Amino acid sequence: MHFEQALIEHGALTLAGLKPASLFRFLPRDGKAFITRFLECREELAKRGLRLVILKGCRKTGSYLLCLYRERELTTLLARTEYRQFLYSMGYRPWDGARGCLRQLAVRLCLEEEFPHEIGVFLGYPLEDVTGFIAHGGRNYTCSGCWKCYGDPEAAQRRFARYRRCTELYRRRYSQGATLRQLTVAA
Repeated sequence: MHFEQALIEHGALTLAGLKPASLFRFLPRDGKAFITRFLECREELAKRGLRLVILKGCRKTGSYLLCLYRERELTTLLARTEYRQFLYSMGYRPWDGARGCLRQLAVRLCLEEEFPHEIGVFLGYPLEDVTGFIAHGGRNYTCSGCWKCYGDPEAAQRRFARYRRCTELYRRRYSQGATLRQLTVAA
């Protein structure tokens, strides 16, 4: 899978404006070509109000962990009292805004042995699902789809179905020739 295809596949929900952020791993065949295309996509997305950043690069495998996000939406989400309190309890300084919190997340991804499960907050998962996952160690969930849900299973299934439809639509439109610009809803 080439970079732009991976971006569409894993970032469709953010491109469409349904989620504040998407996260995906990409292993390029050619590092130089990847960086060139990454920078081109980042510039194109910035024109539409989205940001594309590398959170982590792995020297061992050559893969990258990338985050596509809508800065205004993510900042608004992280500024909500309950999200600020949660992130603060996890060691973040949420008053630094989306960029600051993502920098803190990037450090945690590099330094901690265990995956930081609070990452779900950045990806727009309901707070009760993120805290439920942490509290129950990933067990005792009410349903599972794009993530493990600890709240209303019917509402979660409706959301998961909407997300699947969106991703399928983006996948299909991209394969039919739609460009990244055409598939990006402006922020």
